[in-house]
Amino acid sequence: MQLLGKVAVITGAGSGIGQAAASLLAQQGAIVASIDRSAEEGEDTAKQIQQMGGQAMSAIADVSQPEQVKAAIDAIAQQYGRIDIVFANAGINGVWAPIDELSSEDWNQTININLNGTFYTVKYAVPYLKQQGGSIIVTASINGTRVFSNTGATAYASTKAAQVAFTKMIALELAKHRIRANVICPGAIETNIKDNTESRHLDAIKEPVEFPEGDIPLTDGGLGAAEQVAQLVLFLASDTSSHITGTEVWIDGGQSLLLG
Repeated sequence: MQLLGKVAVITGAGSGIGQAAASLLAQQGAIVASIDRSAEEGEDTAKQIQQMGGQAMSAIADVSQPEQVKAAIDAIAQQYGRIDIVFANAGINGVWAPIDELSSEDWNQTININLNGTFYTVKYAVPYLKQQGGSIIVTASINGTRVFSNTGATAYASTKAAQVAFTKMIALELAKHRIRANVICPGAIETNIKDNTESRHLDAIKEPVEFPEGDIPLTDGGLGAAEQVAQLVLFLASDTSSHITGTEVWIDGGQSLLLG
């Protein structure tokens, strides 16, 4: 077991990539602390881990609310006495719309959850990580990092670009504390993130592009799986990647190379 005895905090662990990562890290010996704004989903993830013999707990927090994030992380640290791994994964697609139709409320909601939520998660976990070192992993996207052709995703792509810069900044700052920080950039992965996506009048502004064999070269258009992303999270969380920090890794089957 690569993570035996390590405590892993995962935001957005109630579904998709977060849930897959929680399950895999638990299989590798980690004690998983799920943070989700849905009490039911977070508890379901914790129960699934417990049923397979692992250790897990769930905490409720909206990552856009700093006091909720701090309370959740403090409770986790009090419960287990340490935090070794932080997977800042919670996020939304938000509203995708022409720039003149994107309201300030739409913009701020995406910024608050995706970017501010990442900041709060890392900020309040760092004092615990500093006690023994550890690993921070942030979920960004191919959007805003390699791909700029998803017209209308301006707010979303901006948060994802910012997450990469944020991760590189903290990687250098925290290196002396033996804390590594890396960012993953998934492409099209089979999750339920479309449930928090609102598209408005995109047909009028999109540039027409046709990919007759699909836009994911490695799979002829087939979506990636959350479990494949979880394998990358495990690698970055474990000592196998002990000399890697400040690095973004695209996991998209070549999609961003074709679409960028």
